[in-house]
Amino acid sequence: ISALLGFCLNGLTIISFRKIKEIRTPSNLLVLSIALADCGICINAFIAAFSSFLRYWPYGSDGCQIHGFQGFWTALASISSSAAVAWDRYHHYCTRSKLQWSTAISMMVFAWLFAAFWSVMPLLGWGEYDYEPLRTCCTLDYSKGDRNYITFLFALSIFNFMIPGFIMLTAYQSIHQKFKKSGHYKFNTGLPLKTLVICWGPYCLLCFYAAVENVMFISPKYRMV
Repeated sequence: ISALLGFCLNGLTIISFRKIKEIRTPSNLLVLSIALADCGICINAFIAAFSSFLRYWPYGSDGCQIHGFQGFWTALASISSSAAVAWDRYHHYCTRSKLQWSTAISMMVFAWLFAAFWSVMPLLGWGEYDYEPLRTCCTLDYSKGDRNYITFLFALSIFNFMIPGFIMLTAYQSIHQKFKKSGHYKFNTGLPLKTLVICWGPYCLLCFYAAVENVMFISPKYRMV
C-alpha cells in the first residue's frame, strides 16, 4: 500500500511538471529528480512485496543483483537530489540568487551519475549485493563484516549520507535563521533533514553495527524492518 501510494503521488508530481508550464522551473527540476528517484524506490518495493507474497525470491541470482543495484541507485539518487534541493533553497532565500537551467540540469545529472557510481561498485567487487534475511528482496550484503564490506560502507556513508546530510543541515539552518529574522516562516526548515534521518538512519545504524559486531545475532525480522 505504501509503495502504491508513493508511486501515485510521485507520479502525479512528474505528470504535473510535464503538463503545467508554470511549474517547469530549474528549481522544480530538482524536485522532479527526487520524484523520479522515489518512483524507482516504490517499484523496487513492489518487487519485494510480490516476493514476500510468494514467500521466496523468484527471479534468481541475476535478478537479485539487478534488484539490489536498482534499489541502491534510486535511493542514493533521492538523497543526492534532496541535498541539491537544499542547496537551491539556501541560495533562493539567503543569497537571492536564481538557479539557471544549465546549473539545475548539471546538478540533476551529477546526482544520478554519482549514485550510479556507488551502486555499481558492489557489482564490480567492492561490496556485494545479496538476499535480505528473509530472502524476499536484495540489498547490500552486511552479514560478512570483512574489510571489503567495511571500507565500502565507510566510503559510502561519508559521501552519500554524511555529506548530503551536512549540506541539508547547514542550508536549512541558514534558512531558518533568515526566517527568524524576518518573522515569516514559509516552510518547516527542519522537516527535510528529519525525513532523511527517519528514512535512512535505522538502515545506516544496522550497517555500522554489522561492521563491528556479528549481525546474525539480530532477529531476521528486525533486520528487515
